[in-house]
Amino acid sequence: MAAQALDALLQQARPEIRAMHPYEPGKPVETLERELGIREAIKLASNENPRGPGASVREALARAASDLSRYPDGSAHTFREKLAAQQGLHPDQILLGNGSNDVLELIARVFLAPGTKGVIDQHAFVVYPLAITGAGGTVCAVPSKDYGHDLPAMAAAVDDATRLLFIANPNNPTGTVASLAEIESLLQAVPSQVLVVVDEAYCEYQHPSASGTALSLLPRYPNLVVTRTFSKIYGLAALRLGYAVAAPEIVSLLNRLRQPFNVNSLAMAGGLAAERAIPFIPSAGNFLTIEVGAAKAYYDALLQEGVIVRPVAGYGLTQHLRVSVGLPEEMARFLASFDRVRAQLAA
Repeated sequence: MAAQALDALLQQARPEIRAMHPYEPGKPVETLERELGIREAIKLASNENPRGPGASVREALARAASDLSRYPDGSAHTFREKLAAQQGLHPDQILLGNGSNDVLELIARVFLAPGTKGVIDQHAFVVYPLAITGAGGTVCAVPSKDYGHDLPAMAAAVDDATRLLFIANPNNPTGTVASLAEIESLLQAVPSQVLVVVDEAYCEYQHPSASGTALSLLPRYPNLVVTRTFSKIYGLAALRLGYAVAAPEIVSLLNRLRQPFNVNSLAMAGGLAAERAIPFIPSAGNFLTIEVGAAKAYYDALLQEGVIVRPVAGYGLTQHLRVSVGLPEEMARFLASFDRVRAQLAA
């Protein structure tokens, strides 16, 4: 009798949800070792940054861990201010999420409903169809072209029921990339009431000669949303921190459904520390000239770490240091020392 009652209860769930398969993350190392009785397995399944965060991030996390009894800043004011300044945006254009997956799902829940449609690529990130279906929408998967997004075909698939179009750029799992011009051509082709979401989780891995990111298109296309993550290049996958950039009016809508305190204090502290990018002069040589501000203080502190770089005040660059490109182990030591020095000087 109980089994029948449970079955009847389950039948009341939406049929499209019952037909879905849950997201399957990469198998944990511990699980494989336990299942097969082996040791020293390696995991190359989840596109994680094997180096992890820098020393300044770890120190920021240690400081933030001393105040775990307090709720995080629900508005993420400081974090959004810092991120906006770094990206040349207004803080009201930024929405934070518990990983970029949280943001992607939130977008689907706000803009989709039964009877509407979301367009994706055939080989798109699996979260897109899950988010579309979970919001009650219908998934329209457009065949890929050379394993990448066929953007003209995706634009052609848009109809009166379409509310949302997801693009992963670079794409996961195929690694293909669309140019900025191709993205803009798609934005010009789709109706302005269709929201185009460009997921740039891997954008930092593109070659510096790449044409740019979709962030530069935001001023001209109010129906564009760009999503980013701190899980990949910044090595903060365990903390779950992502964000969306859009018109303030769209961010306002998303905030109405966003869970209170959806981003924890440790994630924001780590993200703030990770955002301390090092400005540099693009170089065609075997060195980089980096802008650090208090160059003499950095130089002296790095000497105490056993790392010798070159002051360039004699060239009129009083805020800079020149760093030669050394062996991989030397560069790893420099970066670790630099993170420590930066954290000390910022304290």
